[in-house]
Amino acid sequence: MAKFAIEATTPLAVGNGQSAVTTDALVVTDINGLPCIPGTSIAGVLRHAMEQDGVEDFFGFQEGKKGHGSRVIISDAVMIGKTGVVLDGIQSIDFDDDFYVHFKQLPIRQHVKINHRGAAEKGGKFDNQVVFKGTRFFFEIEMVSNNSDELDSFKKIINHVFADDFRLGGGTRNGLGRFRVVDAKMATLNLCKPEDLESYLNKKSSLNDEWNCYEPYKPDVQEDTDALVTYSLKLSAKDFFLFGSGLPDDEADMTPVTEYYIEWKNGKPTFQEGTLLPGTSIKGALSHRTAFYWNKLNGFYADEGNGKTGDENPAVVALFGCSGEGKDSAKIKRGNVMIDDVIVPSLSTKIVNHVAIDRFTGGALDGALFSEKVNDASGQQFNIDIIVNSCAFKEDVYIKQAFEKALEDLRTGMLPLGGGVNRGNGIFYETK
Repeated sequence: MAKFAIEATTPLAVGNGQSAVTTDALVVTDINGLPCIPGTSIAGVLRHAMEQDGVEDFFGFQEGKKGHGSRVIISDAVMIGKTGVVLDGIQSIDFDDDFYVHFKQLPIRQHVKINHRGAAEKGGKFDNQVVFKGTRFFFEIEMVSNNSDELDSFKKIINHVFADDFRLGGGTRNGLGRFRVVDAKMATLNLCKPEDLESYLNKKSSLNDEWNCYEPYKPDVQEDTDALVTYSLKLSAKDFFLFGSGLPDDEADMTPVTEYYIEWKNGKPTFQEGTLLPGTSIKGALSHRTAFYWNKLNGFYADEGNGKTGDENPAVVALFGCSGEGKDSAKIKRGNVMIDDVIVPSLSTKIVNHVAIDRFTGGALDGALFSEKVNDASGQQFNIDIIVNSCAFKEDVYIKQAFEKALEDLRTGMLPLGGGVNRGNGIFYETK
């Protein structure tokens, strides 16, 4: 048996399959109206991570009339409250409390799909609800075995929770769903021994139970990370940047996106307002620039009409996945690049006014006078980790070259990020 306390290091979106007036996709909540993660979501991720290494024996299978159930039992991951107590079962939650009031209305994340022409794709505008970065959850894993030699297999299963590519929920390739382990404990019982059987029978079903058989656990051997390639960038903005919220305020027509996050100190959580750099925005810019370099390396040029973009570009498909549109509609696949959302303490802002001038009258064009509020990131460093499954580089000799050239453009300021890049916003460069 094992138990975990985990913390979301990025926002999280485990959808319940339903929409509402305010959003296209709601997250799963428990009986108390607080976010939770179904045990099936955790089981699916761990089963996939095991690949073919005894996965059917441990997690069960069904082939016609043949099959058996899973020997691995995983509880729902329940939220840890402001006092550090797991909020398992029916609780009396005061949603007017300074902490819990934030969970009455979770953040809504806006998305838009941009094509190779820099315009929004038809039907590519949507939004979804997310859970705050810093939210902590608690869950247990149990495996029944008749063979003590399977203890190593159980450890291999739970070690995946510590892995760099462990993600839960939706949008795991779009900046969401990354966790870190705050606390892990394990217990091994031999139910043939009366004292172990008694301890097991006396264990309460509540996740709040302080069962004395658990002992601290750390992975004995680090998982083989050869399958993952990590690029770590430390970027600073040259001056201003804007990742738009899509909403105005009482000062400007366009405002930067902000999002609250939870910060834990001495076991106590507090909410902070932060400035958001969405992983999807970074991913989109890298995807388009990677396609450009792959075309260049292969001698494909726009004026010759043989350039490949989107789902037709092998580098984009291998690294960022295939949406199932166009010629490869039967080959929908998720990407192999994971770029986390970056949330930093709120940055100062500046209002920039714009106007388009009528060349004949010298006056402002109708509807062309507007203002935008941009982030002033002077002195702020952004740490961006980009994790790539190395299998993506094996499909084509030029894919890795194209991707790393795109990263080089990002770190040297040649690939701006966010909105208003054609008027000076979004230039980042690497700092040591």
